[in-house]
Amino acid sequence: MKKIIYLIVFGIAALVLLGGLRSSKVDSDFDLEAFAELPVQVGGRIKPLDSVARNTLLILSARQKVVTDEGVTLSPIEWFLDLTMRPELADTYPVFKIEFPDDLGLVGLAEQGQRYYSFNELLPFSEELSRLHGEINPAPELRSPYEKQIADINNGLIRYHRVMHSLHPIGGADRLDRLVDEYQSYLASIQAGMVELRKQQAGEEFDATLLKRFITYADDYLKLSTTAHLRVVPPPPPVDPLEDWKNIGLELLDVMKGDSLSPYVTSYASLTMAYRSGDAEQFNSEVSELRERFIADFPGDISRVHYERVFNALQPFYISMQLYVLIFLAVCISWLRWPKELAMAAFWVLILAFTIHTFGLLSRMYIQGRPPVTNLYSSAVFVGWGAVLLGILIEKFFKNGIGAAMASLVGFCTLIIAHHLAMTGDTLEMMRAVLDSNFWLATHVVIITLGYASTFVSGFLGIIYVMRGFLAQSLPEAAAKSLAKMVYGVVCFSTLFSFIGTVLGGIWADQSWGRFWGWDPKENGALLIVIWNAIILHARWGGMIKERGLMNLAIFGNIVTAFSWFGVNMLGVGLHSYGFMSAAFKWLMIFNFSQIKIIAIGLMPQVLWAQHRSAVWWITLLNTLQLLWILTQDSWQMLQWLTLLLLLATETALFFYLQTSTVRGNRLRPA
Repeated sequence: MKKIIYLIVFGIAALVLLGGLRSSKVDSDFDLEAFAELPVQVGGRIKPLDSVARNTLLILSARQKVVTDEGVTLSPIEWFLDLTMRPELADTYPVFKIEFPDDLGLVGLAEQGQRYYSFNELLPFSEELSRLHGEINPAPELRSPYEKQIADINNGLIRYHRVMHSLHPIGGADRLDRLVDEYQSYLASIQAGMVELRKQQAGEEFDATLLKRFITYADDYLKLSTTAHLRVVPPPPPVDPLEDWKNIGLELLDVMKGDSLSPYVTSYASLTMAYRSGDAEQFNSEVSELRERFIADFPGDISRVHYERVFNALQPFYISMQLYVLIFLAVCISWLRWPKELAMAAFWVLILAFTIHTFGLLSRMYIQGRPPVTNLYSSAVFVGWGAVLLGILIEKFFKNGIGAAMASLVGFCTLIIAHHLAMTGDTLEMMRAVLDSNFWLATHVVIITLGYASTFVSGFLGIIYVMRGFLAQSLPEAAAKSLAKMVYGVVCFSTLFSFIGTVLGGIWADQSWGRFWGWDPKENGALLIVIWNAIILHARWGGMIKERGLMNLAIFGNIVTAFSWFGVNMLGVGLHSYGFMSAAFKWLMIFNFSQIKIIAIGLMPQVLWAQHRSAVWWITLLNTLQLLWILTQDSWQMLQWLTLLLLLATETALFFYLQTSTVRGNRLRPA
């Protein structure tokens, strides 16, 4: 039986791993992988076209694939090729995600069950969308859900248009089929056009035909220079490869100054024509030429671009997320059946998930050339990594499955947070200047983030204590004492790291802004974590709390840390403006609400956990209903408030019933 259990757990883990590592190669005569690795500059960094395609799709569709009306699934790079080289076809693909178009005034757009729409479907509503966008609140943090949807759709249409025209001038299919001829004609017209332009300006007789052709080209390329989203033409070496990249429009305009036309421009034109005509051989030849040219000019950068493309295909955080779910389920089952076998199998799968998580973290550091924490997304990844590391150490010492359960739960939750943060665009964006400064910043961010992670670890250990005692038949004394030791040790760790991280942040602030402490919201949030952990330790040392008191205070630490991590970023004030975001407010409130619920359960006399099992399950159901109700509400009207109050009142009545019935039965003992 032991071997069978091992085989089942490891077999499922292997399926998850193999499913994530499956080849991303698309069956095509066109060398799509090589095309996906072509470097461009956007957002202040060099990245492969694969990243551009994935990030654009995430912003528009909240997913990294396109499913056509015919049921064909396209990879991000296939969609990008059609968008830039066959736009007449891409305009029919449903890539814009809109949940409730009728609520936005787009009446008649939606069909039953439809959530994704094509550019052609939205085109008739473009003027109305533009008008509505002009009426919304200019401050993003103050917009209603309705206004946010309008802004997202309008900005999505603008991005779609700009990405579409990143590789070629604005025009129809006929123009794309003769791009190379157009550029040759343009080059031939420059000298004569400049002569005729000078004649016109001097009031002399000029050739109107030559001048008109020249001005038409100039106007088109000027428009392209302000529209094109990607900079695809690198500067000639030797220079910093991050400097002076140009888009197609800028490069075409600079030819008027006497510069020669970059071969990158003509290569992309040939690529477009080859793809449109179905000439795979010519397409692959042009891609190879572009790649070899970039390698010759910037040999050190192509390896990073290649690595990023491979990293995108592997999706290590998605694989880790799936493995964390498997680990948590295995540990929970081990508490009911086969404790040794399942716990051991879960531990080794946890090691595997942590290794993959670490690989993803190190990969991001290599691609960015920066410390592990540079934005909210990377902080979520690093907090999860630190929590899993602490969970592994706890499991190594105590060997009871609790450390593995906590590690997998926190690891999964933080990666889910990171996944939703990725919907805003490139998560490997360049650091803001204020963040890209010195040694003290790097150490401050890493250490204080470990303080965040460890505080969450103690809180989730407290949740395990409460929920295991609440839902199981009993909480063994040995398990309760082990959990108490774990929480105490982790709180000590949290206090040390959060304090040191806060002090290091003050040193960096002194060097950057000329003061050690300015009562900035982010600074106050960091201080709150230090103070709260200190309160827990002093309450325990002073005998003010026992096991359950320690657990409840640790759980409340989750609220303190979540506010310090995300909540202060929603205030819209302070010097730490690089981290502001408002979209997570609803989720933060739901999380805080759930923690308060768990604390309320933890404050119940322990005798109630075992003696009123049916009522316990009713309370659990009510809690679930309350959370689901909050989750599904976009706006709060009187009916919504009354429904929530009714659920709360019912739960409160149950609590009072349990308390009074226990007292009347003279069965209450000290908690």
